[in-house]
Amino acid sequence: MKTEYQKIPEDQYRHLVFTARGQFMAILNVFRCYGLEPHVDQAIEECMKVTENFAMAVRGKQKPIHILDKPKERVTE
Repeated sequence: MKTEYQKIPEDQYRHLVFTARGQFMAILNVFRCYGLEPHVDQAIEECMKVTENFAMAVRGKQKPIHILDKPKERVTE
């Protein structure tokens, strides 16, 4: 059984994107105190990309969820 997902209005979509980004910021903020500021910001943007790709895939769009071909290098490498 296939469920149909309706596209929401743009203002609702923008609010959800803003809220999701804020949640990733809150979760990853703890790593900023270790001098990982630029890496946290990059991780948030990558999480947002995965989140948006996931949402499109759920709605039936041909969008891969993965964005990285291999794990990222450690910060110290």
